[in-house]
Amino acid sequence: MKSIRVAVAAAAAGLALTACSSPSPVGAAAVVGSDRITVSEVNADAQAYKAALQRNNLSEADLQGVPVSHVVLQRLVNVAVTEQLLTRYNVQVSETEVDAAIKDPGQFQSAEINLLSQGVVPSDARDYGRAMVGLAKLQQQFGGESGQQRLAQEFNAVKTVVNPRYGTLNPQRSQANPGPFVDAGRFGKQADTAAQTPQG
Repeated sequence: MKSIRVAVAAAAAGLALTACSSPSPVGAAAVVGSDRITVSEVNADAQAYKAALQRNNLSEADLQGVPVSHVVLQRLVNVAVTEQLLTRYNVQVSETEVDAAIKDPGQFQSAEINLLSQGVVPSDARDYGRAMVGLAKLQQQFGGESGQQRLAQEFNAVKTVVNPRYGTLNPQRSQANPGPFVDAGRFGKQADTAAQTPQG
């Protein structure tokens, strides 16, 4: 079995996400701007993600210690932030562009494993593909390479509140703590910490 490094990111732009870990509305895993990601949505996606791993002869152990719920939540948050930015700046993405994005095998032998490395379950592939193509277009709209900083600022400006049950955003991923979230209890109370999302 080959382990996959889970990027779970707005990887095309190398964006940093800032979130507060403060009380969320009941049943919410996260609140992104005015959008609510429910705990049940995270749980359902986590089950679908585990099933997709198994279909590809992978397991949770291949995620290098990152809990499936964290992988799924980070991707749901990134897509929700991106969708709000695409609406705000009227960025249009065609179905053909989405098709091409989700069929890209990236560094892996299959498109499905590439999507799994981004925390994407097959049922959410189109939303994810639309978000990634849209982010690339938005960066071009902001000036290409020189627009990356503005894109990161816009991405970071969408207020995100994560339910403390998932921990706080990991400000610096390491081999010891590779996931997007860390248990706040281990490192003291953290609030408004930025997580550097790795290049995928």
